[in-house]
Amino acid sequence: MPDANDLPLRVEAFAGLPPLDHAPRFAARPLPPEARFVFRGREAAIEAATAAFGLALPRAATRAAEAAERAALWLGPDEWLLLAPEAEGEAVAAAFRTIVAPHSLVDVSHRNAGLDLVGTKVAEVLNAGCPLDLHLSAFPVGMCTRTLCAKAEIVLWRRAVDRFRLECGRSFAPYVHGVLADAAMDHSIEA
Repeated sequence: MPDANDLPLRVEAFAGLPPLDHAPRFAARPLPPEARFVFRGREAAIEAATAAFGLALPRAATRAAEAAERAALWLGPDEWLLLAPEAEGEAVAAAFRTIVAPHSLVDVSHRNAGLDLVGTKVAEVLNAGCPLDLHLSAFPVGMCTRTLCAKAEIVLWRRAVDRFRLECGRSFAPYVHGVLADAAMDHSIEA
């Protein structure tokens, strides 16, 4: 087994990029490393996954559930993005190994990077690159979906009226950051 000093150093996806802080209108803050899993399964596996994860997986389309620092985001009829503190990743994986119903659990912790987006103009900044209607009546608190930020695939989750969580592939982090930076500099955001 390699010594801890022999392991490659993980560089955070948004490291070295300028901060996006136009508070109170818009700010984007990188989220710390987390355990991230994509779970897929049918009815028997969904029930077992709820027990293994300690959180009921949402069954309504495009909805998220969260409790005790864990979250489950519905991405499709049999697909969820599961989020947990990084230190709990192995425990989550071990709990899912006990599920006997057919299912898939893929660790995407190092594939994705997250941003916490906040501010009175957060929806407007996002809409510079996202084609969805992000008005509160069309995209309410608790809604999540897979969508685009310009040409990058993202997962977007509305956490509060003026707060979103954005997940993207690590390799797209600089691109997404640039799209958001350009949108934040738009005259409508600066006003």
